[in-house]
Amino acid sequence: MKLKICTWPDEVLAAKAEPISEVTPELEELIENMVETMYESDGVGLAAPQVGESIRLICVDQTGPKERGELRVLINPEIVECDGEVESEEGCLSCPEFNLKVKRKERVKVTAMDREGKDVCIETDGLLAIILQHEIDHLEGVTLADQAGRLKKSMYRKKALKWQK
Repeated sequence: MKLKICTWPDEVLAAKAEPISEVTPELEELIENMVETMYESDGVGLAAPQVGESIRLICVDQTGPKERGELRVLINPEIVECDGEVESEEGCLSCPEFNLKVKRKERVKVTAMDREGKDVCIETDGLLAIILQHEIDHLEGVTLADQAGRLKKSMYRKKALKWQK
């Protein structure tokens, strides 16, 4: 089932998400719905707060949305190491019609649990590193709009509030 994507400045996007203690049937259902929502929305990543659930869960697939070849579901993901710096143009499903050049770490090491509850560790660079940092930002209550300068953020806020009317 495709879920409704919360858009900035929705309060759920500004909250720090809660850790997940166990994989339940309800969590599995949420994961399935998030994956479907991510692909149907032409996304390469989706964090639970973006669908109104303030929990530490992300889905990413750098080959998406067309190929769908490298789906990763990460529970309680955490960046434990990072280095280098890279700048890239990013968009976000929660910030429609908003792109921003963002400075990110070039390489990251992320630990998490997979959907079976097993520990996983991903060491990566390139697009996957950028996607992971972007989605983990959502778990910390940080959106793409929050990373913009004051003027660009103010202009986007006006546009976003018009859409909500």
